[in-house]
Amino acid sequence: MTKYVYTFLLVFCCCIQIEAQKQFPFQNEQLDLETRLNDLVSRMTLEEKISQLMSDAPAIERLNIPKYNWWNESLHGVARAGYATVFPQSISIAASWDAQLVREVATAISDEARAKHHEYLRRDQHDIYQGLTMWSPNINIFRDPRWGRGHETYGEDPFLTGTLGAQYVKGLQGDDPEYLKVVATAKHFAVHSGPEESRHYFDANTSERDLWETYLPAFRMLVKDAQVQSVMTAYNRFRGEAASSNKLLFDILRNKWGFDGYVVSDCGAINDIWEDHKITADAASASALALETGTDLNCGATYKSLKEAIANGLITEEKINIAIERLFRARLKLGMFDTEENLSYATIPFSVNTNASHTALARKAAQESIVLLKNEAHMLPLSKDLKQIAVIGPNAHNVQSLWGNYNGTPKNPVTVVQGIRNKVAPQVKVVYEEGASLAQGMPTMQVIPSIYFRTASGKQGLDAAYFNNSKWEGDPLFTQIDDKVDFTWDINTPDPRLALQQYSVLWSGFLSVPETGRYYFSDWGKPYLDFQIEDLVSGGGKHTHHPSVNAKEVYLEAGKNYAITIKYSNLYGNAEARMLWSTPEKNKLERAVNLAEDSDVTILVLGLNERLEGEEMRIDVEGFSKGDRTALDLPLEQRELMRALVATGKPIVLVLLNGSALAINYAQEHVPAILSAGYPGQEGGNAIADVLFGDYNPAGRLPVTYYKSVDDLPDFEDYSMKGRTYRYFEGEALYPFGYGLSYTQFSYDAIKTSGRLAADKVLNVQVTVTNSGDRDGDEVVQLYLKDEVASTTRPQVQLVGFKRIHLQKGETQTVEFRLDARQFSMINDQEQLVVEPGWFTLYAGGGQPNKKQTESSVSMRYEVTGKPMSIAF
Repeated sequence: MTKYVYTFLLVFCCCIQIEAQKQFPFQNEQLDLETRLNDLVSRMTLEEKISQLMSDAPAIERLNIPKYNWWNESLHGVARAGYATVFPQSISIAASWDAQLVREVATAISDEARAKHHEYLRRDQHDIYQGLTMWSPNINIFRDPRWGRGHETYGEDPFLTGTLGAQYVKGLQGDDPEYLKVVATAKHFAVHSGPEESRHYFDANTSERDLWETYLPAFRMLVKDAQVQSVMTAYNRFRGEAASSNKLLFDILRNKWGFDGYVVSDCGAINDIWEDHKITADAASASALALETGTDLNCGATYKSLKEAIANGLITEEKINIAIERLFRARLKLGMFDTEENLSYATIPFSVNTNASHTALARKAAQESIVLLKNEAHMLPLSKDLKQIAVIGPNAHNVQSLWGNYNGTPKNPVTVVQGIRNKVAPQVKVVYEEGASLAQGMPTMQVIPSIYFRTASGKQGLDAAYFNNSKWEGDPLFTQIDDKVDFTWDINTPDPRLALQQYSVLWSGFLSVPETGRYYFSDWGKPYLDFQIEDLVSGGGKHTHHPSVNAKEVYLEAGKNYAITIKYSNLYGNAEARMLWSTPEKNKLERAVNLAEDSDVTILVLGLNERLEGEEMRIDVEGFSKGDRTALDLPLEQRELMRALVATGKPIVLVLLNGSALAINYAQEHVPAILSAGYPGQEGGNAIADVLFGDYNPAGRLPVTYYKSVDDLPDFEDYSMKGRTYRYFEGEALYPFGYGLSYTQFSYDAIKTSGRLAADKVLNVQVTVTNSGDRDGDEVVQLYLKDEVASTTRPQVQLVGFKRIHLQKGETQTVEFRLDARQFSMINDQEQLVVEPGWFTLYAGGGQPNKKQTESSVSMRYEVTGKPMSIAF
């Protein structure tokens, strides 16, 4: 009997223990969200609450609240979390002018994010880049092409940016009535677009007109129309107050727009309040000010000083409770405390990552993003019956030039050379030469081949020691010889005996070189890799944003053996380790010219990549500084290569991989065909080949103005919109915003309107479009508005509608737009948002009115009558 009683008690106690894990009301999925939230917050101590206000939030074990890191990225694919489908960079997909495409891409990204998150949970991983709170999209206005982060945005126009950004948010957050798929974050609120070098202390100032007509509309659309759940503050000040503690901006966000999600600071921005902006005296006062004003979550650890702030009477626990409620409301909406079986998003299989349908979508997105800038004498599309094609240029076979920053790791990226070979080889011989470096001192880096490594015992390769800790401590778990350092372990480990975040690798041996000369070395490690070659050169460290930005130069002699050590440490669940170099290359330009002369046509692939333009970078190259640009030209070596190839007299097609506008005046004058593919993502090479050879008819449009010179621009630090973007630039652009050519032609019929413009009604606008050419293709129908009798400064024209449509040759389609009063509104001289009575002109066509488009356009006058109409901010 005693035995049975003991067994019963044991089973009973086990059941109690299991049930205790779900005993708290906040874990009861049957209760409503607010009841669960109130219960959760009421059970937390002050210290526990403060710990949850920072991005790396620790577990609260007594409440069964797991550790959670709020930082994750998904700008154009899930980033920094192993293999993922890499879509075109934001500025590139913006060139598609296809809102539905952006939503499809965002849906694929959120599928992969959910699948990765739940796979990490199965492995008991709760760290950076593993969560469901995505710090995307970047909807700042790309007001100046010199801004290095502009390629993270959707361009220079508020309406285009807001429309595409809203669809991205909807695709990320999903359409489940109860749960969020992931959380999207609109950033960086709100007046922020460089310079990178001074962003931590810079004060941006702008007029009420520019604030409300340019910098805020996209944020409003994401908050009001897309119900974005999170907003990230900027680093800089606005009108003297730091963005993370800016009373005006928070009043707009919370009170005027009714935003009920949470606000997160950019990383380190709370610390900037006192250290760089000098607004407060210390971390405690900076933290209290930011929290009091409305920043709920600190990316960083400055909020740990909130305990001191409370002790000093600078903030109350009630304010902390407000932030905690906002943060845990998001976690409850994500289903983080619910049973996975009841959460549909949790059933998305891990195999969704990089699946075939996502690869096909990446190719489609890249195709739609390509902009044909010039096609003299219909040089394109090219024939597939050519004998030899030369593909030349530093971006022709450079994987890093496909993606832009905040990128994931593509499984099988396709460069331009590979794409062209996929398309026409072996029928056409495709030959390649680099011809020039990306920029001076920035050669293309390649993995060091095994043949140049020797172990201590003289065997080919490197001695590799694998440790079951992250600091190369003690005896290694095992050793082996690795041929070279070229590994992508994805979210796995090199060996099942090793655990994520708890292993490190040390490679050692000797390096020889094939010839005497100057070599460049760089590591490529996620999250940590460094190297040492004797005492001659070293480099590396934690590469979160900019792998291989700064290559290290060293002079080495053939016939010598140089001791080399390479160290890798896994700090979170993504693992890549590569040791790269660039060997001395003689006569690069001469070889490229000879190749072009021997070929039927040259595909010249030039441009930029994330090593030149990006976020707060350590780089000083002619034309570039700290991530921003100081000139709009191509780097000097690339310009010299282009001139040399043009001098051959052989046909050239220029392909640009770029994230910002380029002043390619020489190319416009001397190269017969030019297209821009932006940073086209993993399928970029295939998509470019599709366009070059006519298997896809290009229809992309520029989301930014291409200026002729940096001299056409106002001062970079001037945040006034005067003289900037197509809306206010009065000069002649090299290529205007909205510009792009096709292999076919389109014609437009008259604009018609119906309905009535009023505060609560819409004006319907219809325009009929015909494909009058001899090829099927897409057209981007653009609708612009011009205020003809405004009482104050207005844009020259402004985009108020767009739609991408497909038309077979000879087909006609009627496109309808619905305009509301807000799109006619303006800030008047009394700083009121109003629609003034008067005459407006509506223009419809394939580009801006009266700009260098081959397509026809139509226009009509529309009168607004009555008294001025007040519009809610």
